[in-house]
Amino acid sequence: MTLSRRAFLLQAAAAPRRARLEALERVMGPAPPFDVPVPWKTTGEWREDAYIRRHIVFQSEPDDFVPAWLLLPDRPHRKRPAALCLHQTTGIGKDEPAGLGGSPSLHYAKELALRGWTALAPDYPNFGEYRCDPYARGYASATMKGIVNHARAVRMLAALPGVDARRIAAVGHSLGGHNALFLAAFDPRVAAVAASCSFTSFRRYKGGDLRGWSHAGYMPRIASEFGCDPARMPFDFSDVLALIAPRPVFVNAPLGDDNFSVEGVRECLDAVGSLFPAGRLAAEFPDFGHGWPEPVRGRAWSWLERVL
Repeated sequence: MTLSRRAFLLQAAAAPRRARLEALERVMGPAPPFDVPVPWKTTGEWREDAYIRRHIVFQSEPDDFVPAWLLLPDRPHRKRPAALCLHQTTGIGKDEPAGLGGSPSLHYAKELALRGWTALAPDYPNFGEYRCDPYARGYASATMKGIVNHARAVRMLAALPGVDARRIAAVGHSLGGHNALFLAAFDPRVAAVAASCSFTSFRRYKGGDLRGWSHAGYMPRIASEFGCDPARMPFDFSDVLALIAPRPVFVNAPLGDDNFSVEGVRECLDAVGSLFPAGRLAAEFPDFGHGWPEPVRGRAWSWLERVL
């Protein structure tokens, strides 16, 4: 049977996406199905200024429950955007984006709730309250376990009353930033991403020494199968961004970030710029260190509200 021209073009467009996802899975391990029911329950509730903060647990796997903060703004009659807010590398995990500790500049779940967004901030494996051995569960990386948990969280958010399922963003800084990008690469339900201090090209990371990406909290195959060598890696962050395109992405890449070289950020952005419609790939390069300064955060939230 001869394919129609439309079907042929759709297949041709899907081929690079499949190849890129397979490249990520060679490092992270295979992605299981994401579209499964996500039971959850509230275990505590507090009234804050202009929103309610709920402590919840949601079910990621049959015997695995992820603690999270759910921030529900006032005005429940309105369909509103939602954000999955992923924390940086900090022992308090989800408490920081929820505004309960850590750096005030990283209280982004609280900031978005005050703007009328529904915000969900879960713990990453072995941060905050959440204890989980991804490898005992058969995962090849903590990164993929995080992607699975976060995809379940997006499905939960989409089902909440008052949330517009077409306007769910993933937001994060550092660990949370690249986890937001990884999630969006695999899960098309993520409509936009705002990522801070979250990536550089692998060849620009610590002079090409990828050991920081290869420990048990990330992707051990980077060491065991690819020798921590950028030249042997089957993907780079340009591939992650290409998988997200044409969905909108906002990048905060400070000039003084000593973790993620701004030169490598520019390389990745330049490689994929043509894949994004005008205005859908935004980047700021503040004169700052490894952080997310308030003016840039404010512009990121306004940008998300505009593109969504």
